[in-house]
Amino acid sequence: MEHYYQPEVECAPREQIRAWQSERLVRQVRNVWENVPHYRRKMEEKGVTPDDIKSVDDLYKLPFVTKADLRETYPCGMMARPLTDCVRVHATSGTTGKRVMGFYTQHDMDLWEDCVARAITAAGGTSADICQVAYGYGMFTGGLGFDGGSRKVGCLTVPISSGNTDRQITFLRDLGTTLLCCTPSYAAYLGESMKEMGLTPDQIPLKRGIFGAEAWSEEMRRDIEETLGIKAYDIYGLTELSGPGVAYECSEQSGLHINEDHFIAEIIDPDTGEVLPDGSKGELVFTALTREAFPLLRYRTRDICQLKYEACACGRTFIKMCKPMGRSDDMLIIRGVNVFPSQVETVLLNHGYPANYQILVDRVRNTDTLDIKVEMTPEMFTDNLGEITRRQKELTEGLRAMLGLTAKVTLVAPKSIARSEGKAVRVIDKRKL
Repeated sequence: MEHYYQPEVECAPREQIRAWQSERLVRQVRNVWENVPHYRRKMEEKGVTPDDIKSVDDLYKLPFVTKADLRETYPCGMMARPLTDCVRVHATSGTTGKRVMGFYTQHDMDLWEDCVARAITAAGGTSADICQVAYGYGMFTGGLGFDGGSRKVGCLTVPISSGNTDRQITFLRDLGTTLLCCTPSYAAYLGESMKEMGLTPDQIPLKRGIFGAEAWSEEMRRDIEETLGIKAYDIYGLTELSGPGVAYECSEQSGLHINEDHFIAEIIDPDTGEVLPDGSKGELVFTALTREAFPLLRYRTRDICQLKYEACACGRTFIKMCKPMGRSDDMLIIRGVNVFPSQVETVLLNHGYPANYQILVDRVRNTDTLDIKVEMTPEMFTDNLGEITRRQKELTEGLRAMLGLTAKVTLVAPKSIARSEGKAVRVIDKRKL
């Protein structure tokens, strides 16, 4: 039987959801116009005033917000409330340029935790669960987002944070943890570590896991489920919009339900900015309807995605987004071909290799090179050069069929590629582009 955290919202009629969105959009546009000078300037440049926005149908008239806007106004220039009204700040890891900050009033915190609680409940979580939060705490939104959401559901929350795998496994076994929340690459690593300890899935107390913050394939999902003996659920979010819980999977696992009472999703052409017809593949854009401190309208996520509008058997009426298929900004263009790391992962998992690999891109004499290091498991490890050459050729052919170009594949010894306890570093691009 399907469980809901807020059934009156999650299963509301579509007309009601649309009415909420229109009412909240009109209010939010007025809010940013009056309280965010940078956003008001962007609206004036586009010739738009709050009076032009009367419903969701007028959303397309508003300007986009990008990461460039957030960097330009760093740290507080996109805020619609004074710092004295805020109770929390989070930030991205800042791997490129300035960190992206996100500020929260207490109201923002409550709504965010509700969104995470919906995701936990949709994954079958209840107050009877022991929830081990192995996302990083601190400035990253994962740890504290799940901490608050799991406590709203009534779980016994284990705020263990990321890393220290031996300690993770000890707590997991001693407490009888039933729900694991972390990145998929770390879930795979935990499963691998427990397998090495001789633990079989029926000796691991876990029943379910909610994994997000990085891209992962269906093949990786099946691998994690098999190793840990669980059902694995996906969750989506961004620091800029609140954190995890913008969208989440239900028991059907045919896409992620978007919390539409808080966020409006659009799909645009990443090159022209034009809104695409329903069902099209393009760049995902979000508008935060209820965020008080840091309200972003038409924020370009750079995630390539599709939206699904058909009714879901779970009973929720929120539309769904598919798993992001890659990103319009970190998508690799190699010798004129678009390459997403998830495509490489699919080929490797289909050939029985674990999801631990590294893609190295370089440019030699004006030609792009694509090298992929793939880690062998202890079971498949061999020092037979002929056998290794055969396997590398097999993977090269599989990748050529998937990507349409040739990669140099190197099989490496077990555990020779650095493990990730946070986000996995899958791609090293050495080109000076």
